[in-house]
Amino acid sequence: MDAFTDNLFGGNPAGVCPLDGWIPDEIMQKIAAENNLSETAFFVPENDGYRIRWFTPKVEVDLCGHATLASGHVLFNHLKYHGKVVHFESRSGILRIRNDQNLITLDFPTATYEKVTPPEILVRALDKKFTEVYYSNDYMAVFDSEEDILELRPDFLLLSQLETRGVIVTARAKDVDFVSRFFAPGVGINEDPVTGSAHTILTPYWSDKLNKKELTARQLSERRGMLLCKNLGDRVEISGTAVTYLTGTIEI
Repeated sequence: MDAFTDNLFGGNPAGVCPLDGWIPDEIMQKIAAENNLSETAFFVPENDGYRIRWFTPKVEVDLCGHATLASGHVLFNHLKYHGKVVHFESRSGILRIRNDQNLITLDFPTATYEKVTPPEILVRALDKKFTEVYYSNDYMAVFDSEEDILELRPDFLLLSQLETRGVIVTARAKDVDFVSRFFAPGVGINEDPVTGSAHTILTPYWSDKLNKKELTARQLSERRGMLLCKNLGDRVEISGTAVTYLTGTIEI
């Protein structure tokens, strides 16, 4: 599935593997590596909903937005899930996915973050002046302009040495509220095309800066992606669309 886009070959591609029951973790990790996408999601029926897990080509992660949106797209459009809301149990708690006609809305916990002094590796790796840096599960560097974000050519080898999942870079935008990019070479993804989970930090930050609860966002990867974000305090709603690229069977 291509997530956070209306266009095939846009947005962020995710593998989605619905399962009747769990297969060994080693096999799921190998499937994710074989898919070679930024994330592959696996889910199984559990209680009144599903349990979901996400794997990069290298590791299992605690939260992934675009692969969760893609999983909702699979349930609503391919597996004929009849409800309006899906509940996913995950390592990040209960995640609610709502089918809003042409949009799929993710209801995620808001990330907490704090302003920090940037490590020297981060300064060297980005090699461009930023105004401030925050930290949650990721570093977030704030820049002056959308052009700064577009022009960034980070040193991925240096970024991979940071003891964090990844690095968000962001700035105010011209035709949307804010833009961003996301780099995570340490978990096998030099640049992620569209990162839903990063917007659990970006949304409260820009909501406070712009004094707005509802925001429009664009991730400026080569594939691009559009997101609608809403700050609900301790929760964040992130909405987008997805399109199907490929369906098939994995032979294991």
